[in-house]
Amino acid sequence: MPDISTEQVAVTRIAPPARLDGPEAAPFLEMVRIGNAVCRHDTGHDDLAQEPAEMLGFWQDQTYWGQEGFVAERNGAIIGALKLSYSKEDGATALEFDLMVDPEHWGEGAEQALLGVVEDEARSLGRTVVQTWTLHRPDAGGHRLEPSTGWGSIPAEDRQTVLHLTHGFTLEQVERNSAFDLRGSFELVERMLHDSLRAAGDDYRVVEWTSPTPPEHLDSFAYAISRMSTDAPQGGLVIEEEKWDAERVRARDERLRSQGLLASLACVVHVPTGAIVAFNELVIGEDRSAATQQYGTLVVREHRGRRLGTVVKCANLIRWRDLVPESPRVTTFNAEENRHMLAINEAIGFEAVSYAGAWKKMLT
Repeated sequence: MPDISTEQVAVTRIAPPARLDGPEAAPFLEMVRIGNAVCRHDTGHDDLAQEPAEMLGFWQDQTYWGQEGFVAERNGAIIGALKLSYSKEDGATALEFDLMVDPEHWGEGAEQALLGVVEDEARSLGRTVVQTWTLHRPDAGGHRLEPSTGWGSIPAEDRQTVLHLTHGFTLEQVERNSAFDLRGSFELVERMLHDSLRAAGDDYRVVEWTSPTPPEHLDSFAYAISRMSTDAPQGGLVIEEEKWDAERVRARDERLRSQGLLASLACVVHVPTGAIVAFNELVIGEDRSAATQQYGTLVVREHRGRRLGTVVKCANLIRWRDLVPESPRVTTFNAEENRHMLAINEAIGFEAVSYAGAWKKMLT
């Protein structure tokens, strides 16, 4: 694809560098820097910051998800970047993107040029839906915009809200970004775990591990992960159903290792069937003093109503306190309509620190 120029903004495709210490890595490193600057600007905190090695490890594994990158330059300086990702499942229709413009250069044309690339690339891949997420501070005032779900809202006059509305996107979901202070008392967490285990009964037991996944749990954990694409609240978004097996779980574990990530899993096994029916995953990079990311929490639909969500969350927080005592907090995202999981978070002590808006556009 040729470079695209919009009001002196040139957009160029970039490839993941083989290493981060060579000159060819400069555009990639700028993309990471700008992405972190946008997160900091839009949320007011650094909990979502990524390290270059972490992102590179993800990009270098393109087996199940395609990854593309672009940078926007103006007067020889990179002022914006774009990340595209798309499922390689048969029949997939959606393309996801992160549009990142250096906050100091918003309004100089990079955002419009990058949005043009999103649609061009989507059409070239045969995708009919493009989707993205924007971040917003919890204390933003002014008029509010609600998603199609009717749950939650984001500031209607935010620069990113206006941009996406202007370009034909619709707000389909709002997620709450919550954080839990790992430095406080765990007395409540321990009590909630004890009470929830008793309520769940003898048909359920907790299993825990640090990645990689033990061989005896590969198949069952693969099935549990696959249910994330069907059982989690989706709002009006297009979420492609994902097929998982033991081989894909092993590939994911290897990718986490290459990214320098440590992952802790707390799962619930249904004793009569031996199946994993709930899990919670906490992840951190090589800087153990950074915020911990919660990658996912799920209770398989058929086993809900037994307090298993509380079990896996509390069990993993207690395990994490001993595994990574340097990390000050855990950060997680939940759809606002997922009231059950949010109620668990609130009871444990998670507090809202920012919000995310999920946007969709159907291409014609």
